Amino acid sequence: MKTKLLSLAIALLTVVAASAQSCYWVFLTDKAGTTFDPYSYFDAKAIERYRINNADLYDISNFPLNASYVQQVDRLATAEVGQSRWLNAVAVMATTSQIEAIRQLPFVAQTDLIATDMEIAEFQGNTSHLADMADDDDLDAGKGMFNDSGNSTVTHQLLRMQGEQFINKGIDGKGIRIAVFDGGFHAVDTHPAFKHLRDNRQIIATWDFTTKQKDVYDNHSHGTMVLSCIAGRTDDKQLGLATGSTFLLAKTEVDPEPYKEEVWWAQAMEWADKNGADIINSSLGYTKDRHYTWEMDGRSYVSKAANMAARKGMLVCNSAGNSGEDENWIIIGAPADADSILSVGGINPSLNVYSHASFSSYGPTADGRMKPNVCNFGYCEVAAPYSDGEVSMAAGTSFSSPLTAGFCACAMQAMRPEKPTAMQMKSLIEQSADLYPYYDYALGYGVPQATFFTDKESRAKAKEPTFEFKESSLYVMVHPLAASEKAETPKRKLGDEIVMLNEPTTKEDVAMMKIQSHDGKIEYYSNLGFEKIDNSYYIAVPKKTIVGNELVVYLNGYTDTYRLSQLDSILYASEKGPFEYEIIDTAGYSVLDYSLHTWRSMDDNKVSNWGVGQKWRAEFYMQAGMQWTFSYDDMKFSMGANVGLRITRNFRKWYALGMGLDLAFAEFRFNPQAVTDWDNTLALTDFTNAETKKFLLNDVNLEFFQRIRLVNGGKTYGLGLLWDLGIYGGLRGNSYFLSYNADQNNGNSTSETRSFYDVSPSSDLSWGLTTRLTWEVIGIYARYRMSQTDLNIPRLELGIQLAF
Repeated sequence: MKTKLLSLAIALLTVVAASAQSCYWVFLTDKAGTTFDPYSYFDAKAIERYRINNADLYDISNFPLNASYVQQVDRLATAEVGQSRWLNAVAVMATTSQIEAIRQLPFVAQTDLIATDMEIAEFQGNTSHLADMADDDDLDAGKGMFNDSGNSTVTHQLLRMQGEQFINKGIDGKGIRIAVFDGGFHAVDTHPAFKHLRDNRQIIATWDFTTKQKDVYDNHSHGTMVLSCIAGRTDDKQLGLATGSTFLLAKTEVDPEPYKEEVWWAQAMEWADKNGADIINSSLGYTKDRHYTWEMDGRSYVSKAANMAARKGMLVCNSAGNSGEDENWIIIGAPADADSILSVGGINPSLNVYSHASFSSYGPTADGRMKPNVCNFGYCEVAAPYSDGEVSMAAGTSFSSPLTAGFCACAMQAMRPEKPTAMQMKSLIEQSADLYPYYDYALGYGVPQATFFTDKESRAKAKEPTFEFKESSLYVMVHPLAASEKAETPKRKLGDEIVMLNEPTTKEDVAMMKIQSHDGKIEYYSNLGFEKIDNSYYIAVPKKTIVGNELVVYLNGYTDTYRLSQLDSILYASEKGPFEYEIIDTAGYSVLDYSLHTWRSMDDNKVSNWGVGQKWRAEFYMQAGMQWTFSYDDMKFSMGANVGLRITRNFRKWYALGMGLDLAFAEFRFNPQAVTDWDNTLALTDFTNAETKKFLLNDVNLEFFQRIRLVNGGKTYGLGLLWDLGIYGGLRGNSYFLSYNADQNNGNSTSETRSFYDVSPSSDLSWGLTTRLTWEVIGIYARYRMSQTDLNIPRLELGIQLAF
């Protein structure tokens, strides 16, 4: 009976696993027999963009899929999710047996499980400190700054990009088409912040890829706030810069949907290409629910699609992500890891303080490329989607990206006579940023600045080097070239250590330089070691004081960086303790207050391989349950409990192998007569009214199991619905009977413990099967003991488990 029940349970679990539906990309070998006319397929604006970017209209990626191939795949699958011309693939829902049959088709190159789960990049954590910053006087200075028409206030988020320069010159993104991918655009068709877009018919097309219809104005509000950061405008506020652009609105995300969003995002890329988009904004990302940190190297299909869009002349802006405070992830997600797009990080909302928003994800990519590219405010004024014309505050790199996308539209308009390609525009946006050419893995090149595009002289000047760095054996010397007269002066040595610079510089120019260590903690000013030799002034920084082996220099808005050689980093590392820095001076001049600046290098970006969603995970667990028997009538209430530690090794986000070590306690309670039946030599005459006997087993077990994630991660812990199935084996500890609360013949109550090894199990070994079904940290478990004992004790244990 018990064996049949066990076999039936295992069979049912196997059937459930085999019949589970998953989403797969099915990649085809070719597009044989297909034809393509780009002039009937593409919007005229798309054709113009292809021409400007020297892209091939007849590229094979633009051809449709072979219809016969798709039909044969669809016949074998449960349902078709979508198609991608660029990938030459069809996405289908299929069971394990169905996808195996599809793999056998001669025109199928490969199949891949679609393993992504999109997340909007809106930050849901505590942002009270950001609200305090947003109320600072430096932000209030932006209130009341009007453009020439006097009807729009320039908000602080636009001032940070020098947006008033675009506004005052009438640059509003006119002639530029922007595609916005998001989870929905509730009330964009009615909200006053978008009245100018509706009145001027600037929303060219919409499409909901999740339901295959045009209406995208449902109850999801994230896209509404994002769009307002690109082009929103109320009676007294301008929220975004690209108020004159035209728009394509695509809904590509629905909650919850762990598989299909990758397909919809890739399809939206092709839709935007077809409809003539110049810029794409995506405030979405794929991170820990379906990927590992080491996969953030551009390998995901959404990242490949983003790079393909760049190849076809579209400038893609994507949020860096909000994992900066997640010690198990930290880095940017896909598609922000794509090398040909602008990945945008977030900073705190201040005009005078350059401060990385703690939630904003860090670079570099898993393969060491420089990301993010630029940054922008991560706490912004947005159109409140559930109000009539009001604005509210929202946080996340969801909003730093669209602010940048609106800036890019205006920059494209300003550069239109020169007709730069999308990749050239990407480079120009980076050069326009206020930290350029200094680069940082928290901030990229900084916040893009409008004067770079409105002032050709400023743009030309930005390309010239601003600082010169020279070093001796003990010092690094910094010299501002911008103030040099390029006159030749003899070199001179000071104690054979400091080599003088060639160009004469005024004392005032050098005094304005601000030099910091890489982490911003130590500042070097010009007053100490400030000396004029042969009409040249310089600052000499001792190498042993350089924290992080890198100097950052500021002067009149220009920034540069200098990194010690690898040899010097090693030589001077031992001299620098945590409080042993040589402070050159505590006074000096500064252009901006960088006291909250978070500098970050590649070396700082050490993401653990342990944790939720990583390669390895350790979990402590406790479980307790009841013992069940199907044949013994004398069994009373019995229970078992376990405490232990498990280690899992993830091979895919949906599959892992694991092992565990635990201490198990089992307590079996019997009627007194049952004990007598087992051992006639046991004298119970002293306890004629004994109520209960206990039989205890203490096992140390080693478990091996496989883990399958049936449903993607939840919002709290990110673990999702997990199913474990495995085997266990262990060694038994001591076993004994315990008699308690028994009335003796004389009427006195007593309690006594007796050990009876003659009724112990016949073997010190135990083994069996185990399975669990858990959601996040709580679940149910079952253990079935296969090993025999001399006692007819229960084999099945069912209960509840907590695992952290």
